[in-house]
Amino acid sequence: MDDEVKILCVDDEKNVLKSLERLFLDTDYEIFTASSGEDGLNILKSTENIQIVMSDYRMPQMNGVEFLKEVCALRPETVRIVLSGYADTSSIVEAINEGQIYKFIPKPWHDEELKVTISNALEHYFMQQKNIQLTKELEIKNQELLKINNNLEKLVEERTLDLRIQNRVLTSSQNILDSLPVAVIGVDPEGLIAQCNQTGRDLFSGQDASIMGMDRQGALPEEVNKIIEEAAEKGSMTGTISNNGTSLNVKGVHMKFSGGQEGVILVIDKGNEHGNG
Repeated sequence: MDDEVKILCVDDEKNVLKSLERLFLDTDYEIFTASSGEDGLNILKSTENIQIVMSDYRMPQMNGVEFLKEVCALRPETVRIVLSGYADTSSIVEAINEGQIYKFIPKPWHDEELKVTISNALEHYFMQQKNIQLTKELEIKNQELLKINNNLEKLVEERTLDLRIQNRVLTSSQNILDSLPVAVIGVDPEGLIAQCNQTGRDLFSGQDASIMGMDRQGALPEEVNKIIEEAAEKGSMTGTISNNGTSLNVKGVHMKFSGGQEGVILVIDKGNEHGNG
C-alpha cells in the first residue's frame, strides 16, 4: 500500500484513545482521535482520505451506531469498526444495519488480533478502491467503445447510402447502354469481357447465355479479336466484319481510366446486309 494510512478513533474514554495510539506507534499509520461523535465528524469533514473509522459503541449524546451511520452517509468508502465492552445480539445487528459495520470488536481487545483486523480492513478498503477505479475505467472504455460503435454505425449508414446511390447510377448507366441501338463491349487487359450491353448480347450470346466474364477469344469472332488487339496496340482501330450474314462496323478504342484501370471499348453497329455498302 503506497497510500498514507489514516485511522480515526472515537471513544469518550481518553485512556482507550491513548491505548490505541500506543498500539500503532510502531506503524506508519496516522492516528486521529476524538472523544465524541460530533468531534469525530468534524475531523472527518476536515481531513481527506481517512480509510478506517473505529468507534466505541456506548457514548453520551451520540452513540456509536448513530455516529457511524453519519460516517457512512458522509464517507461511504470508509471501513467502519465498532469497539465495545457492551455487546448483545440486538446491538450488533443494529450496528451492522445502521452503520454498515465491517467488524464488531469486543473490549478488552487483544492487541495482535486488533492489528490483524486493521490490516485486513485496510486490504478490504484498498481492494474496494481498486474495484471502484477499475469500474470507472471500464465505464470510460465502454463509453469510448459506444462512441466508436456509433461512429461505425454512422459510417456504415453513409457507406450503405453511397452504395445505393452508386448502384442506382450503375443501374441507370446499364439501362442507358442497353437502350443504345449499337453494341458496346468492354474488354479488360487480361482479355475478359467486363461490359456488354443488350445489343452486344443479342449479337454474340445465345438466347439464354451471356458473354460477361468470358474470355474474348472464345466469346467473340476472330475478326473482332483482331480489332481489339490492334486497338490495344495502336490506340484505336476500325473495321467491318460479317456476322451471321450481317455487315457490322466495329470501332475499338484503347482507354485508360482513373485509378490505373484500362481496357478496350468496342462500339459495333450494323452496316448493309451481306457486307454490301
